[in-house]
Amino acid sequence: MKKSVQVILEVVLAIVCVVLAVAIVRSINKPVYFNKQKAYRESIGIQRLKDIRTLQVAYKTVNGKFNGSVDSLINFYNTGNMSVVLQIGSQDDSLAVVHTQAIKRKNRKITPAQLYELYQKGDHDLVFSIESKVPVKDTLFNDRPDLVLDSLKYIPFSGGELVEMEAVIKTVSGVPVPLFEARMPYKLLLKGLDNQLRINLDADQRAKNRFEGLQVGSVTAPNNNAGNWE
Repeated sequence: MKKSVQVILEVVLAIVCVVLAVAIVRSINKPVYFNKQKAYRESIGIQRLKDIRTLQVAYKTVNGKFNGSVDSLINFYNTGNMSVVLQIGSQDDSLAVVHTQAIKRKNRKITPAQLYELYQKGDHDLVFSIESKVPVKDTLFNDRPDLVLDSLKYIPFSGGELVEMEAVIKTVSGVPVPLFEARMPYKLLLKGLDNQLRINLDADQRAKNRFEGLQVGSVTAPNNNAGNWE
């Protein structure tokens, strides 16, 4: 009888040891898994915010201000045009500079377009610049054939939540300055991961006076459109 009780106790203790071991391993692995997933999700979120920044800068170049809607930026990409300055020749080529000046003296009304016609006909000893309009889609993201533009407005892993974005014009030292910011809060970007670890992360960000998530640009102070991961 006593032997049976001893065996039962040994089995129970063994089970308890296994349960404790599993719990310890899980407690160790939980933050490791969280940090690994955080880094992976941030890498995707950062790329989307970089792409939004690229569109914003292009939009501002054309319109003189930023846009508060990702949908509008996507439409700008699909239908808009940008001015591109084409530089022909170099100011360091003194012979070409003299040759170009001579042509301009003969025809003081000659336009860059006419100079370009001469260049196309074979006169490559020219120095000038010409501005032309090109579709935005032919200018941006040419090295990104896999880019799905419509995905830019969504926070990855959030279940379809939209990127938070604002665009304003703020007076700085008496000068109107266009500003924008786009945000992906951790509570959405890290959705589905351990909630307590995410809460701890948010608290740590607040303690450092930083946004609880990813952010590019700022509508409160000019920061050259920097991301808070840079």
